[in-house]
Amino acid sequence: MITLDQLDAVLFDLDGVLTATARIHARCWKRMFDEYLMRRAERSGTSYEPFDVERDYLPYVDGKPRYDGVHSFLASRGIELPWGDPADPPETATVCGLGNRKNELFNEVLREERPQVFERAIRYVRRLRERGVKTAVVTASKNAAAVLRAAGIDELFDVQMDGVVAAELGLAGKPEPDTFLEAARRLGVEPARAAVVEDAISGVQAGRAGGFGLVVGVDRTGNAEALTANGADIVVRDAGDLLNHVT
Repeated sequence: MITLDQLDAVLFDLDGVLTATARIHARCWKRMFDEYLMRRAERSGTSYEPFDVERDYLPYVDGKPRYDGVHSFLASRGIELPWGDPADPPETATVCGLGNRKNELFNEVLREERPQVFERAIRYVRRLRERGVKTAVVTASKNAAAVLRAAGIDELFDVQMDGVVAAELGLAGKPEPDTFLEAARRLGVEPARAAVVEDAISGVQAGRAGGFGLVVGVDRTGNAEALTANGADIVVRDAGDLLNHVT
């Protein structure tokens, strides 16, 4: 374990680490894919196999940029669609169109439900800031700003590196380390002096590829072995478990 005096910053994923919106995302992914898969089965006369949250969410969409998640899951089913354009309407049968439909569903839920936060994780963020450690959110979500505001925690982070900023800069998403490295640059810290806290395998891979001093896996779904195998130095049940290491 790297101690706090060896860290200048801690970079957090959002969904599943700070907020409980991962469950909302999974629901919206399932609804979007099931709508598409059912229409496709009806047109082609083939059997309908719905999106399985337990089997499909983690390996294909969790932690990835939205359109990459669409492409990844469809490829797992042997389905090829045109990539399309980010401006595609949600009803368009393209990768971007399906991704936009998922985003539409998520924003509908967000207007009705305040995002839940993991309270112990937020206490850890506050403690870090009290000790002068910089903090950042690094997420593939293009809704991060809205989620952080709705949850009332947007002022706890020196840098917000989300899918919108990544797209503007042309940065590759996780598992590539680009977004984490750009967040570290904006914080003015060296990766070796920073920690990454992630619940997604792709995020852990990104932290390891970026040469960060500590990569923490957060196991909320029983995938501790996979997180370790993909580069996590330690695995905890909640980021708040790290409070014991803040003195």
